[in-house]
Order: sequence, then C-alpha cells, then structure tokens
Amino acid sequence: MSVTAAASAASAASATTSPLPVLGRDVLVPLVTGGEVSYAALDYAASAPALQRVWDDIAAYAPYYGSVHRGAGYLSQLSTDLFENSRRDVAAFLGCRPDDQVIFTRATTDSLNLLAAALPGGTRVFVFETEHHASLLPWQQREDVEVGYLSAPRSPRQAAQTLERALAGWRAKEQAADGAAGGAALVCVTGASNVTGELWPVRELAEVAHAYGARIVLDAAQLAPHHPVDIAALDVDWVAFSGHKLYAPFGAGVLAGRADWLREARPYLAGGGASRKVARQDHGGVDVEWHTTEARHEAGSPNVIGAYAIASACKALTEAGFESLVARERELIGKVRAGLAEVPEVRVLSLFGDDAPRVGVISFVVEGWNSSHFAAALSAEYGIGVRDGLFCAHPLVRTLLGGEPGEAGECGAPEAAPGERSLNAIRVSFGAGTPDEHVERFVGAVKELVRDGAKWRYRTEDGRCVPDRG
Repeated sequence: MSVTAAASAASAASATTSPLPVLGRDVLVPLVTGGEVSYAALDYAASAPALQRVWDDIAAYAPYYGSVHRGAGYLSQLSTDLFENSRRDVAAFLGCRPDDQVIFTRATTDSLNLLAAALPGGTRVFVFETEHHASLLPWQQREDVEVGYLSAPRSPRQAAQTLERALAGWRAKEQAADGAAGGAALVCVTGASNVTGELWPVRELAEVAHAYGARIVLDAAQLAPHHPVDIAALDVDWVAFSGHKLYAPFGAGVLAGRADWLREARPYLAGGGASRKVARQDHGGVDVEWHTTEARHEAGSPNVIGAYAIASACKALTEAGFESLVARERELIGKVRAGLAEVPEVRVLSLFGDDAPRVGVISFVVEGWNSSHFAAALSAEYGIGVRDGLFCAHPLVRTLLGGEPGEAGECGAPEAAPGERSLNAIRVSFGAGTPDEHVERFVGAVKELVRDGAKWRYRTEDGRCVPDRG
C-alpha cells in the first residue's frame, strides 16, 4: 500500500487515542500582557518534544552507562547489548530487509551526507528542487557526482512523470554516448514536505526509479513521526530520519538500507571503531582493513543514549498504533485548516492542492503581516510556539510564494502591502503529543490577531522579532 493510500485509509478510522505524554506539557510561560499560560508547542516539524516514555527509558539506563564494544566490564557489555538491540529495534520499525544495514548518525542531514560520500564516482543524482536543504545540498559536495534538479510538481502524478522524463533522458544520453546504460543513478525524495506537510508518492517514485535502474533514498524526517515507514513495502533503497523529530531529541539519526555501496565506500569518518585491523608497514605508514558492517561508518565512541532514545520512540509509536495516531492527527489537521479557512487574510501554502493527504505541518501567510511579527505575537501574547521564515527549503518557499524570498523589514511593520506577496511564511506543526487545546488556542489566536491586531509593540533584535520592552 502506498503512503498516500495508507493515509486515506487511516482517515476513515475513528480517533481513539489521546495525546501521547511528552515532556514540557505542563511548562508555564509568561505573557507579555501579564500572567502565565501553559506552553503550546506547535513547532514539531523542527523538533518534537521528547516522549515521557523515552525520557523514562533513558533515566532507567543512565546508571548503567558504559563504554561500547570491546569492553570486558559488565556495564560495557550491557551498554553494547543496548546499542546493538537498539539497531535491531530500529530495523524492525522500518521494516528493513535481512541484508539492510542500520547506521546511527547525528541527524537526517548527517545521514544524507554519509550516503553522498558513499556514492560510486560518476553517479547521477536526481532531486526535486522542493526538497529540504538536507536532501537538496549534500550531493553537490562531490565533484565526481552530477546532480539534476527537477522542477516543482503540482501533483503526485506529475512528480512521477517528471522523474520518468528525467531518467529516460539520462539513460538515452548514456546509451548514445557509449552504447551502454550501466551508470549508477540515485533519486532523493522526501516522504512528507516540511513546508506543506503533503505526502509524496514514494512507492510510485520508487517504481519509476527502479524501472530505469536507479536507486532511491527516502528522506523520512517528517514522515516517520507521523506514518509507518516500511522500507520493503515502499521498495526504497535507503531511509534517513532524525531522532529529534521522532520524539527523541538526543542528537542522533539513522541511515538504513542497502549495504553494498556502504561497504565499498571509504569510511565516512576514519578512526577507532571503523577499523578492523591496522598494521605497520615496513617502509613506514600503516595498512588499514576497514569493517564491512555498520561499524565502518560509525567511527569513534557511539551515541548510545541517542540510539536508545530513537529505539524507545520507535517502540512507543508502534505500541500506540499508527492507525489511531494518524486518525487523531487528521482530526487536528482538519481543525486547523477549517479555522484558517475562516480568515480571508490567510493563505495556506500547498503544492498538490487542498485535498492532498498530509501530516500535521501547515504553512501560511497573512495578508498585510510580517511573518516574523505574527509569529512573535503568537508567542508573546498567547504562549504559542510556531516557526517563521523559509524553513531550510528556500526554492520550495520561493515557488509557493510566487517569487524570490528575501529578508523581511522591521518586524513592527508589514512586510508587504495588502495584495502584495509575502517574503516569508509561518509554519504550525503538531503530532502525537499535541493536545486539542493547543490547536484550538492557535486558531483562536490567529483570528484575534488578524481582527484586532497585536496588543504589544515589537522590534527587531539580532535579526529576530521581539516584544519592545523599552
């Protein structure tokens, strides 16, 4: 079943799940207008709050923390087992194939840079310009890799058609040049947009890629926290995601998938752990035999707590049941979209249209408002945390806003006159830990700010919009 089909099926289910307990749910923040209010964390797309379950698991393990691999002591052996069991738990969460590797990294960005470093020389990479910079930029770091940037599609079908044309053209050019078609190619695609929340047709794109002998890597940073990700079912070659978006914000990430390119590549980092054997040469220098397992790209002392946190989050989401989690999230999405639709000055950004399946990530602009000013007022006057700016996806935001994004002016003044385009956008995002009250407060605050304006004055300080307390 494709990601989009799974989302449609889940939407028909009734939401029976209450918010998963997360850290920070009882934190009170001051309002510039006086008093305090519980903080409404609605910036999940940047970093989701840690699940209470994850924090409890980490706290229970902390007294037993020890060195990993090769240590003879009890705590070292226990920590090594915990680390390797975490790898297996993540593999199960992702539906990895028997020969797939699960490599622990620092985040999605680190994972995709690792894969970029492992590409065979001469690989052709195809990536949509609508990607997050973590997916858009790593490939051009390689001088021996050619990158083809694909224009923004306006429907899932158009995405598949655009990719097929690009791959067909590449193969034809290859055959015309030397009569062969054996060069390596890689397609990189997001599972869910970090700007619009829209789900991409991953399975369909994988079918197109494989039909032309290309491989495909899925950036699941925004997908994995909201929907099940099954490598085998989606038929992707690799998956990358971050722990800090999966309710485990401890500086770890994952690259999982096919082992051959990873085994053959130079280690991502050279050092202890990556090396299997180091021998002194007679004429000076050393000979190195590198590991062919995941250790090849995990040099140095690994982030055991980060890996265990990801594994704990994976188990917590699986046990909660994605079907009910998806159904409840779709109810929250419906509330936000319905509320914003009642405000004529608000324009929600979308590539695929209003009916496209999506996760809890919604970006919008407000006519006559500086986006930074609007986000600052939501925080200072309502205790609501959202994101404003270009979301590390500048080409996509440029496409959605209809022009080249730029720096906004002073936050106390509108960035554009009524009817003119906005330079930046506002993003609200939520997930399994979001209470209904948070999205209801957000919708009410948007309506009130547009109707009545901000209650406080704001100024720009170090590039950010802040309340003017002078």
